[in-house]
This record gives sequence, C-alpha cells and structure tokens, in this order.
Amino acid sequence: MKFAHLADTHLGYRQYGLIEREKDFYYVFNDIVDRIIDERVDFIIHSGDLFEIAKPSPNALLAFQDGFLKLKEAEIPFYAIAGNHDSMMREGALPPIVLFKKLGLNVISSNNPVVESSFLRENDIFVGGTPYLSSSQNVLLKERLNQLSKLSEDYSNRILVAHQGIDKYLPFQYELELADIPTNFNYYAMGHIHNRIVDDFGEGKLVYPGSSEIWRANELGDYKKNGKGFYIVDMSGSGNSYDVDPIDVILPREFISEKIKIYDLDNEISSIKNYIEDMGEKPIINIEIEYKDKDKVNSTDIYEKLNNAFSKSSLMFRPSLTEEKTEEEESFISFDDSLGPRELLKEFLSDYYDNEDINNLALDLFDNLSRDKKEEAQKISDNFYKNFFEKVKNN
Repeated sequence: MKFAHLADTHLGYRQYGLIEREKDFYYVFNDIVDRIIDERVDFIIHSGDLFEIAKPSPNALLAFQDGFLKLKEAEIPFYAIAGNHDSMMREGALPPIVLFKKLGLNVISSNNPVVESSFLRENDIFVGGTPYLSSSQNVLLKERLNQLSKLSEDYSNRILVAHQGIDKYLPFQYELELADIPTNFNYYAMGHIHNRIVDDFGEGKLVYPGSSEIWRANELGDYKKNGKGFYIVDMSGSGNSYDVDPIDVILPREFISEKIKIYDLDNEISSIKNYIEDMGEKPIINIEIEYKDKDKVNSTDIYEKLNNAFSKSSLMFRPSLTEEKTEEEESFISFDDSLGPRELLKEFLSDYYDNEDINNLALDLFDNLSRDKKEEAQKISDNFYKNFFEKVKNN
C-alpha cells in the first residue's frame, strides 16, 4: 500500500506577470499527475494551496480538472485540504476545491475533517485534517488537532493532513509550535512550507513535500539541493514505519542567479551566454554586480551591456548593482538578517503586551494588509473583537 503526497502547486500563479510562468506551473502539475499514475499509487494527498488564489482563473480550474480526470480514470482517490492561498477568510466562503466534489474529489474541511470511504475502512487507514487556520486561531487549531488525534486512535494507520507553518521549520511566521501537535500519527502530511522536509516526529514521519515549482527566488537553494516534485509513501514497512521517497520532476525553465564582481563582468557574461545558448526554454536570470567605491561605475553603460547580452535570450532579466562592503562595515552589520519589519513588530509586541491573542492579531493583520488582503484582514479583526467581547461578557 502506498500513496503520493504533494502540496503547494499554486495553479494559476502568473509569476512576474508572465503568462509563460503560469503555463510552467500547469506543465509541472501535469507531469506530476503522469508520474503519479506511473507509480501506481493507491491514493493521493494534497496538503493545500492547490491554487494560487481563492478565485482561480478558468485556465487554472481547467488545468486541475484535466489532471484530476486523468487520475479518476486511473481509479486513484484524491484527498485535499485548502491552504491559505486557496481560502477566503470570509464567513460562508468556500475554497475552489469544492467545485470538484461532484467529480469525486474528497475534500477535507472544517465540517468534514475525516475522510469516510470503504477503501480506507477496509485498509484500516485514518485520513483526517484541517484546512489552514491563521495564528490568531491557534486555540481552535489545537482543539481540532486534538479531536483528530482521539478520532484516529482505533486505526492502525493514522494520517494527519494540515497546511500550517511550524516553529521548528518556519521560526518567524508559524501558526503551530511543535509541542502543539499530537504525537500518535504515523504520517503528518504537511503543506505551506515550500522547501522539502522529512523529519521524525511522534510515532511517524512529518513531511513537507515543498512547492512543485519555484514560487519565489529564495527557493533556489533548496531546489538545487533537494529538487522539486512530490513524495511516494510506502505504508508496508514493519511496525507501521513508513518509507518516504522523493520523486523529482524536471522544471521546464531554469532560474539563474549570479553574484559577480564588476572587474570580472565580461568573463561572466560570456560564461552565462555559453551556458544558456542551447536551452529549450528561455531562463529567468538575476545578476547582482558588486563594485567597490574606488571603481568608476557607469550604471547606464553596465545595464546596457547586460541588456544587450540577455534581453533576447531570457524570459526575464533582472540586474542590480551593489556596493561591496568593507571588512569594517561587514563586522558592524549584524549577522542576523532576519529582523525584517514583521520580526521587529513581533519583538515590540512581546515587550509591550503580555497577551498572545493581541500579538497574533497584530501579526495576522500585518501579514494580510502587507499583501493588500483587506477582506481577510477585516474578517480577522471582526472575529477577534467578537470573541474578545464574548469573553468580557462572560466574565
């Protein structure tokens, strides 16, 4: 018995506003579907962010429908939850995955947290989970996880599905601490973090399959080290110990990110041109040029030289100029570069308020408003004050 675990496919994402990048995400998803069918798995789990937004384009919906119908024809059950991207935090709003329930998609939701099917019962498998909840709803999230833990107790094979950040793996933007998670599951099918993670936890394995495509440039390091794709999970190991194997997909387009010294600019340009000459699809190129104060830098000439070299041979080219720091300046700058606006806000709140609910509210509002998600921010605010005044009233 084995299943496929994937997450964060973000169908419909038009990265950098480019239709070619949107098509790349569809291409990878279709490749994953074909690979899953070739692997002859017994079922599939998708741990959230199937779509990029809560109101996907017709193209995104059709891309998933085509893949899903292939899987249905192959008689492979598909279980899915909603992530933060494909959820609308508005009362009564439904995630787009519910559109496919009539076609046979098994949706794990707040109202139906446990998948009921004869196939799972016959094989003594529990599959249950919760869609994404923000950090301001941490108490509710922990309650749901504990309920699922109790419901799973009579099964030999227990799988938890969730789309959440955990403090161990996402230190500054998590919704759960590792200690909040029940320990009696054999497999924790996680989503939300875009890097691949396989870790021992509780009685089993805690796994993030990562995003299926490069959603942000900062994923390049993990991609070069661990690849992109999905996992095949073999449940037939001794003592309910699951084997987790990565299945890599070949991305249709390369991301090239280089930091070069200005004195070596011509050599590096020549080297990159030779490297991309025979590529089937035009790459995304990011070049950061470092210069020293003593260098005579004519930024116009440099950008023109780079543009002439790469504008026609790349899908998108992003150059930047950075002044190289002296050793004295480097030692002055803090090694910890993680203290961005969110982290500074978090530190301030911790110092000023001794109230976790208020801290989580402020951070959730910051996250949503910084991405111009006004409706979600309003919903979070309304829920908080409703619950706050209920507590005051009851006290």
